[in-house]
Order: sequence, then C-alpha cells, then structure tokens
Amino acid sequence: MSSGNLTAAHRSLAFGTRLRVTNKHNGRSVVVRINDRGPFIRGRVLDLSRAAAQDIGMVASGTASVCYEVVASK
Repeated sequence: MSSGNLTAAHRSLAFGTRLRVTNKHNGRSVVVRINDRGPFIRGRVLDLSRAAAQDIGMVASGTASVCYEVVASK
C-alpha cells in the first residue's frame, strides 16, 4: 500500500464513510475514507487521492471504470 492519505471525494456520502474501490480493468482494490465533496464533472462519481489512485493502478490514465462498496459508514 502507498504511503499517504487514502481518501476520496463523493457528492453525498457522509464524511468518514469507508469504501472499497476496485479498478474493473485490473481487479486491484483499496479502502478509502470520504473526506471531501465532489467530483463536479458529469459522469464521475468518485475523486480518489493520488495515493489511492496509485494503489489501484490508475494514475497514468487519470480515470478508470471502478466499482465501490461501503465497508463502514458514519
């Protein structure tokens, strides 16, 4: 796992909610904590921190098709 903050932005989930985010292309996953609002670009649901994006192998592409599930909610 990368050092750094494993966080993400979501428009409506409560701050502190933990999600398991899985990159559909390579199957890699990471658990992130919601700490911000966004993304505000149509068609996007999550905005991952660089550390989280790096863990699931999507830094080079910038975007990826992912699935996510809540693992702990506030």
